[in-house]
This record gives sequence, structure tokens and C-alpha cells, in this order.
Amino acid sequence: MLELAEIDGGTRLRLRVKPGARKNAVLGIHGGALKVGVTAAPEKGKANRAVLGVLAEALDLAPSALEILSGHASQDKSVRAPLPPEEIRSRLSSLIGE
Repeated sequence: MLELAEIDGGTRLRLRVKPGARKNAVLGIHGGALKVGVTAAPEKGKANRAVLGVLAEALDLAPSALEILSGHASQDKSVRAPLPPEEIRSRLSSLIGE
């Protein structure tokens, strides 16, 4: 099950990122975190920008509405989205099967 935490200004999502994937996509859930694959390499912020793009598309938001809170240089990241947890769960339900 996807773990979401309500924080000031929205919701914190934990992500598990797979850089160098075959396609940019939400891949499911990994240990309570949303698993996101991106084709970009993890260099000079390319993968982070791609992650925000994939997540923004999945949530129907602009990438600029999302903020990486932690894990800039890690596969495990925390991202703030300006939506309540139940709205995030609803928007992602068709992608993650919840």
C-alpha cells in the first residue's frame, strides 16, 4: 500500500526511482513508496527533472507544483505534492491498482 503523509502545504510521497529505465512511467509500489522509472541518467539533475515530470503527469499537475524534499542524489526520494492524500491516492489508483 502506498504510504502518504499529510504535511504543511500538501502531502509527502516517498519515491523509489529507477534511473536508466526503458521508459518514463509509474511502475507500481515498492515497500510503501511509489516506484518511478525514468530513462534519464542520474547526472546533473536530469533524472530528478524526469521524475518530477512523470509524477506531475500521473497527478495531472505542473512539474513546478512538485518539490523534492529529500534524496536529491538517491534512488529513495521524498516529494511534496500540493494535494491531500486522498486526492493523490485517487489520481494514482489506475496506475498502481489501489
